[in-house]
Amino acid sequence: MNIGTLKANADGVHIGRIVTMAFAATIALREFVSTNERAPAFDVMALSADRRSWVKVGALWEYSSNDTGEVFLSGRIDDPSLDKPIDVAMFRQDDGSYNVAWRRPQRKRTLPGMASEGEDTLPPLNATGGEPEQAGSTTGGDGLGESTAPSPKTKAKAKETADA
Repeated sequence: MNIGTLKANADGVHIGRIVTMAFAATIALREFVSTNERAPAFDVMALSADRRSWVKVGALWEYSSNDTGEVFLSGRIDDPSLDKPIDVAMFRQDDGSYNVAWRRPQRKRTLPGMASEGEDTLPPLNATGGEPEQAGSTTGGDGLGESTAPSPKTKAKAKETADA
């Protein structure tokens, strides 16, 4: 879903506005210069509330599509006013501007014992807490060993005998 557009100003800096139901900000892209190949391509800067300074709110990395080879920017915007960070992708348009799209991360279901694709259920939980039995264990109980306390039936019978 498109949440904004960034256009290059006279200085060549991409500036624009992103707006969601809970967040609105004027943002700009600042090129990030580094020799580290894993460094982001751009810092995402937001205009502060007093409109006097720029504040870093995210970073973008450059990727290319496996299918089309199209180059795009992908990263995250975060701010204390947000409940959760916003994952965004920016796609360059023919006029040099960027369309800003947000995306919701997909849940991974690759762990063993998890629900199969399309199901929204949890795996079964064993009565013993789902923990595997310890090697060499002969008790088979909760793993705490044998109790020295009398069972509830034994206590009741002992009390009846003592009262009589």
